[in-house]
Amino acid sequence: MLLITNIQKLVQVEENPQQRVAGAEMGTLHCIDNAFLLVENGLIKDFGTMDNMPATAAGIEIVDAGGGMVFPSFCDSHTHLVYAGSREIEYIDKIRGLSYEEIARRGGGILNSSKLLHNTSEDELYEQALMRVNEITRSGTGAVEIKSGYGLNTTDELKMLRVIRRLKASTPLTIRATFLGAHAVPAEYKDRQRDYVDLIINEMIPQVAAEELADYIDVFCEQGFFTVEDTERVLMAGLNYGLRPKIHANQLAFSGGIQTGVKYDAVSVDHVDHTGPEEIDCLLHSETIPTLLPGSNFFLALPYPPARAMISAGLPVAIASNYNPGSSPAGDMKFMLSLACIQMKMTPEEAINAATINGACAMGLSDTHGSIARGKAANIFITKQIPSYEFMPYAFTTPLIHQVILNGKIIAAGQI
Repeated sequence: MLLITNIQKLVQVEENPQQRVAGAEMGTLHCIDNAFLLVENGLIKDFGTMDNMPATAAGIEIVDAGGGMVFPSFCDSHTHLVYAGSREIEYIDKIRGLSYEEIARRGGGILNSSKLLHNTSEDELYEQALMRVNEITRSGTGAVEIKSGYGLNTTDELKMLRVIRRLKASTPLTIRATFLGAHAVPAEYKDRQRDYVDLIINEMIPQVAAEELADYIDVFCEQGFFTVEDTERVLMAGLNYGLRPKIHANQLAFSGGIQTGVKYDAVSVDHVDHTGPEEIDCLLHSETIPTLLPGSNFFLALPYPPARAMISAGLPVAIASNYNPGSSPAGDMKFMLSLACIQMKMTPEEAINAATINGACAMGLSDTHGSIARGKAANIFITKQIPSYEFMPYAFTTPLIHQVILNGKIIAAGQI
């Protein structure tokens, strides 16, 4: 049993947990001042003000927050953090004016990562990914979704997913795995895109399902990548094997990906930079949550998605890091809060909700993660002394996390 005392502010408290928050509700963040938090068997058992703190007993480990704040761990619902090497040379190409699409047409982008991954052993891939997992853990993330998608052939896609499975087993993070064979069309299938989609459907998906390697299936439904028809074929095949959809949608143009995601009951549609009234109305009549990835917009210097219009219309919004080597080589969710506030004009309350409870919803983890609620996983972090929770997105490069606790256990610096 673990008792955290002298908490200046306990943030994102729920007496009656919700699956997600939407519209105007995103502007409210429930907190308790001068609080305690009690943890038992890895779960949140109780919380309240210090005046009502239960008497301590033998065997209880006490952690004095020292006037720091306690937040639920971030829930990062969209990453590609299992990859080989890096792509900083393409970064230079971007500086010189080449677009994301131009780099991809020259054999760079996803295809470049695919070549690197093919030549990297599973053990080395695991070691590289473990470093990134430790990095995001130190930065306050307690639950993360990781996609495949740099294999682009059956053997290498399975290799990526097996690495994700190893990360699930060997780290304290809660991890969801997504199969993204439809991330790009490999060079050997140029002008034969339908044949590659057939390979995904007839070979990759059955093997992924047979080894129970994925929780979700994803498609990059985008101009220059996969069409709506391709996407529907892959999603239908995945659903036949129990893989619920998540979709890359409308990053570069109005691709029809949002409507396709809603049609197939996707848990989330992600990027959604190009979202208009038709797409918003479609999402309003669904359970699909739009997930914004501002790290990519920052890195690629692209216009940001219309977060204000979405929230004003009554939608829930999640934010995620999109940690990957090509368009968002960063997994710090605190920085994503800052981008949400500065670039998308979300309030700190909206951004924190988007990175916690709504991020959990976008991974199907609402019942166990994303807020401070009795019975939920004790995935939290304690901050240094800060003047307000608004200081988190405001001080965008200042390290503010003092201590990380996952599944009720204190994560020592040496463990991450």
